[in-house]
Amino acid sequence: MKSNLIHGLVAGLLSGLAGAAYLTIYQELYYVDYSSIINSASIIGASIIACVLMSIMYFFLEKVKKVNLFGIANLGFMLISFLSIIPPMTMSLPLEVDFPELFPGLVIPMHFFPAMMFLGIVPFFNQRFQSN
Repeated sequence: MKSNLIHGLVAGLLSGLAGAAYLTIYQELYYVDYSSIINSASIIGASIIACVLMSIMYFFLEKVKKVNLFGIANLGFMLISFLSIIPPMTMSLPLEVDFPELFPGLVIPMHFFPAMMFLGIVPFFNQRFQSN
């Protein structure tokens, strides 16, 4: 469980930092300010929560010892990431926000960061992927 939890925390922190950097770069490039809607702390927090939940799923899959379930879980993580972009696409922003049409371009890519980071660093934390 310890390795799984560390995996989730590291992946969450890295994806949160990537998301916060993306937020800063996006807002600077397009001269927009969405700080009343989203901020770095919420991005990092959401990323950590998502990755810790994925690591808990991995922990339970290791207990079941069904190797083929890891692939199904990974597909599930990707599907959930994809489905999570629907709310930002349909979100109505406050009237005082300039350029609301640029908001989905900011938040949609960040929904994929936790899954990408979690799955990308699996070999460093999961014993199944390490050579003996």
